[in-house]
Amino acid sequence: MLNRIGAWAVALAVGLVYGAAGSVGQASALWGLPIGLVLSVVGAAALVFALRALTHDRWAALASGLGMMIATWVLSLTSEGGSKLFVASHEVTVNIWMVAVPLVTALVVAWPDLRRIRGQARR
Repeated sequence: MLNRIGAWAVALAVGLVYGAAGSVGQASALWGLPIGLVLSVVGAAALVFALRALTHDRWAALASGLGMMIATWVLSLTSEGGSKLFVASHEVTVNIWMVAVPLVTALVVAWPDLRRIRGQARR
């Protein structure tokens, strides 16, 4: 059980780091195309999916998703100096980022365990 809790803590920490990177990078654009948003969402989905696939643990995937959500929430707050990371000029990409991470996390965590389904079908 201690190993699983450690894995959850590491997954949360990785999610916090990637959530911060994705929150900063989602506003990047190249020739008007939201390249940063696409890379951030694809990376977030890949992280959650990889943790679920490698650990076979829904809770590790959920921990990484929660880490990304917490980092995004903290970085969305206005600092004491009045500066904000998310500005109105990037409102669409910010909203997509804030919806995509919980949605992807929910889909990956809720996806059924196909190993069990295949095992029951063989019997």
